[in-house]
Amino acid sequence: MSKKSRQKQAKRPSGALVEMSTAEAAVAALTAHGLDTVYALPGIHNDHLFDAFQRAGDRLKVVHSRHEQGCAYMALGAALATGKPQAYAVVPGPGLLNSGAALLTAYGMNAPVLGLIGQIPSGGIGRGLGHLHEIRDQAGIVKRLVDNYGYIAAPAEAAPKVAKAIRAMASGRPGPAALECAIDVWGKRGKVAAIAPPAPPRPPKIDDDKVRAAAKLLAKAKRILILVGGGAQDASLEVTLLSSMLQAPVMSYRRGRGVLDDRNPFSVTLPLGHELWREADLVFGIGTHMLYSFTHWGTDRDLKVVRVDADKDEPARVHKPNVALVGDAAPILRRLIDELARVNPRRASREDEMKERQTKMRARFQKLAPQMAFLDAIRAELPEDGIFVDEVTQIGFAARLAFPVHRPRTFLSPGYQDNLGWGYATALGAQHARPDVPVLSINGDGGFLYTSNELATAMRHRIPLVAVVFNDGAFGNVKRIQEEQFGNRLIACDLANPDFVRYAESFGAAGRRARGPDELRIALREAFARREPALIEVPVGPMPSPWEFILMPKVRGT
Repeated sequence: MSKKSRQKQAKRPSGALVEMSTAEAAVAALTAHGLDTVYALPGIHNDHLFDAFQRAGDRLKVVHSRHEQGCAYMALGAALATGKPQAYAVVPGPGLLNSGAALLTAYGMNAPVLGLIGQIPSGGIGRGLGHLHEIRDQAGIVKRLVDNYGYIAAPAEAAPKVAKAIRAMASGRPGPAALECAIDVWGKRGKVAAIAPPAPPRPPKIDDDKVRAAAKLLAKAKRILILVGGGAQDASLEVTLLSSMLQAPVMSYRRGRGVLDDRNPFSVTLPLGHELWREADLVFGIGTHMLYSFTHWGTDRDLKVVRVDADKDEPARVHKPNVALVGDAAPILRRLIDELARVNPRRASREDEMKERQTKMRARFQKLAPQMAFLDAIRAELPEDGIFVDEVTQIGFAARLAFPVHRPRTFLSPGYQDNLGWGYATALGAQHARPDVPVLSINGDGGFLYTSNELATAMRHRIPLVAVVFNDGAFGNVKRIQEEQFGNRLIACDLANPDFVRYAESFGAAGRRARGPDELRIALREAFARREPALIEVPVGPMPSPWEFILMPKVRGT
């Protein structure tokens, strides 16, 4: 927008109507809400939308990928790394379906991802005429993948529906949203109300009676275990203070990693959490489903349960808690801390106990010595504010248990979808959104090739992501299961791979091979210093199974 245009817009009365296209109004609403990037792949259904992107100039950057799953995963990575809404745009039909796994993962991870989805001509929707990219009941498919859906039918609807979608992504249970618009509507022009920045959201109401009830239960409990998930990522300070006040260990796995700094002896992962679950008289879940703990580890009458969840329907899904607090974790925990300050008894320190238990657990983790050696090398070179993006691979399984994480939003893991191949493109989005810190993507050779074509995107947009590919020539976990549980009857588990170093170099990226943890550490140091797209291949063999530390037996109830 020129200086003269901005001056005219500034002089325009706030109630004045402006002629704009639907696409222009949607883009103006995106930028008014603070979005400055769209991850996108163009196509004829969205031509007018992309023209509006171009007309927005430096107010909006378009990062175009090489596949629809790539742009959707990039938006997911950016949302997870920043905690802020991010958008992607794709054509209907195959474009939508190609992005579907990322949208599904965003739903499972409560990530604020907005999909801008094209549509066939408005007059043909639902008629089965065979339009380009037509899909039967596209709206019905989209609605099952998101928390909020809207169809933009006219220019005047664009900004209000963008605003509603973004507001919905941040209200209650966070999650993705999607807006559809037909090929003949994006370019349609009409009168649009002035688009203003959104008003600050009103703080959610906190139920003080339930806060007092929770505080009383916590004050009476002797051995408390706190469980944190993705919903606690923005409540790190509050969780840290609660842990100290209650002398309570804090268990995290995947989505909750980094809420409590792992240098704190009270920060525990799954196997030590399993021990503590057996001993606890109260468990306090904050922003986590608790499905695994309830269903695998068991409950009994002696175990009290307190929950904090953004979704009012979540706490009682699996096991009805004694007290359920509904809303954003941070303000609720601050109110709870104030109440606990009045009723919490003086507690004996458990620090020495937790240090001793941590030492014993680290000794147990030596059963995973090959994975641990690589994780130690990574931790030594990745700054504490650097972002580690997990994958469904042998190193990833171990990382969820034993990689030290020091800050929130620095360990990105795919949550309960746990979908193979999400990692590289997601990490690319995280690195683009957080250019101030290094981002590391770990991959197996199987998962990496799902989105390795986005090396082209890394080079085109100069995104300095560093990827490590641990190459064992197989879907390693699948192969181990077939060896151990199916009499070594192997099927569909061995892989034919490219030379990953030369593959990276063919895109113009830096490629290197590291044979062992020491060489990996050197390669990482050099790659982080160069700040350019890089791939490090690490040839490996079979690794010890991590499953004894993950699939653990019931310890309570019958």
